[in-house]
Amino acid sequence: MAFTNFTRGANQTEVYDRLQCSSHFTEGMYVHLVYISVLNILLSITALLGNALILVALHKESSLHSPSKLLLRSLASTDICIGLIAEPLGIIRWISMVREDWNLCIYSFSLYLIASFTLASVSLLTMTAISVDRLLALMMGLKYRQVVTSKRAHVIVVTFWVVSTVAATSYLVNHVIIYRYGQLIILSCPITSIICYTRIFLILRHHQPQERGHGQREPPSQTISLNMTRYKRMVSSALWLQFTLVVCYLPYGVISALYSNRRLSSSSFLTWQLAVTLVYLNSSLNPFLYCWKITEVRQAVKRTIRHALCCSSS
Repeated sequence: MAFTNFTRGANQTEVYDRLQCSSHFTEGMYVHLVYISVLNILLSITALLGNALILVALHKESSLHSPSKLLLRSLASTDICIGLIAEPLGIIRWISMVREDWNLCIYSFSLYLIASFTLASVSLLTMTAISVDRLLALMMGLKYRQVVTSKRAHVIVVTFWVVSTVAATSYLVNHVIIYRYGQLIILSCPITSIICYTRIFLILRHHQPQERGHGQREPPSQTISLNMTRYKRMVSSALWLQFTLVVCYLPYGVISALYSNRRLSSSSFLTWQLAVTLVYLNSSLNPFLYCWKITEVRQAVKRTIRHALCCSSS
């Protein structure tokens, strides 16, 4: 009985693969698919180079708290893998559709879908973990560094990768599972982040009158002021990363919900591919956000570039 169900699921997935690689989608879309492929080649290069630079900079930066830095490194790693694996597989699929090489399209589509869902899931979960990390830092105070340790952060990151990989490879059993998981992640992760940042905002707003009253009687220590200033800066950078991710991922989530159970037309297929490209754009934008909003990363990137230029000139 179990084997029969598995076979039926595998057959459904095979049929789905063939539907996704069909001449029905390419009618009048050859030029559009070529343009999308060229755009994704550029995005792949920028994501790969930009996030590689960020990883080098984070490796050299020692002022950031280790668990927080690990989450940023995990996010940058997923963005590198998107530029190195997911986007090239998507490009191969689009070009194979233009060339009407349907066998190559089917194989590349399966790999592209598994890789894309794995990496997108890890990115969403990591961004959610960053929002929870910022809330814990505010609520726990001095206990934060005792509770949020590097070891626990490593366990969480590894769990994200394992869960995402298992969920993505479930596509080989039944393609419906991966889309249901994707819709769940796209919905639950932003909601969790919104709750965390709303809680942070309310706590900071509640403490502002107390800080003003305390300041009238006795000026607060410079250390506390600097720590709170740095904390607010870190929250601001995390919010920008979260906002950009939501903007890039939301259209894909909406389109997936609308068309997951319908037969796609050429125009709706093109809209879906543009939404996928917007998701990939997020990986190219993140390095710029790191440099713009996180002072420590920006300084580390400048030092890395300066060192690379000095080595090349010598």
